[in-house]
Amino acid sequence: MSHTFPNHLLYEFSTLIVVLDPLSTVPVFMAVTRDLERKDALRVGAYSLLIAFVLLLFFIVFGQMFLQALKIPMASFQLAGSIMLFLLGLDMIRGKLTESTDNSPHGRSLIQRAAYPLAMPVIAGAGSMLTVVMLTNNDTHTVGEQIQTTVLLVLCLSIHLISFSLAGYIKKYLGTTGIETIGRVFGLILTSIAVTGIVVAIKISFGLPNIQ
Repeated sequence: MSHTFPNHLLYEFSTLIVVLDPLSTVPVFMAVTRDLERKDALRVGAYSLLIAFVLLLFFIVFGQMFLQALKIPMASFQLAGSIMLFLLGLDMIRGKLTESTDNSPHGRSLIQRAAYPLAMPVIAGAGSMLTVVMLTNNDTHTVGEQIQTTVLLVLCLSIHLISFSLAGYIKKYLGTTGIETIGRVFGLILTSIAVTGIVVAIKISFGLPNIQ
């Protein structure tokens, strides 16, 4: 047990950091905070991480029971979340996400900007929710192990805050055109990730074999 313990923590941390992907959230953060002062932008980032943590903590504690109670298969949940992520990626590619923030800068509070699309589905998306449910499976993990996973989740979300803090310097040196270009590139990446999630969910639902 003592030999596998560090490796197990490293595996969970690596899984969470890849799924949460702090770098891919930066263009979305810059898009929804592009008209705000640095202080308010960081508040949006902090709010989004708090909201995302609460959502993911809910799925750590109740996710498995919640989906089972509603008789929602994991594959169906993943499919719905992937479609949301796909639509968000399309908005980023077409610049619609930036346009929406420009058209209503005074109509959205900091909490509203943080909640959608930053907290969900970008940070706490279907993939993140499914991941924490699987890493804290009630049938195979003890309460102590679930607490360890929660601590690792907090650490990964803290890395997001560092990324958000550096976003202001990125905005300063790249300018609006550079930010929009990065946003479109990451929008393409998000749609690719979403398509992969959709394909995997369909394969699981219909019992199709994996074709390499």
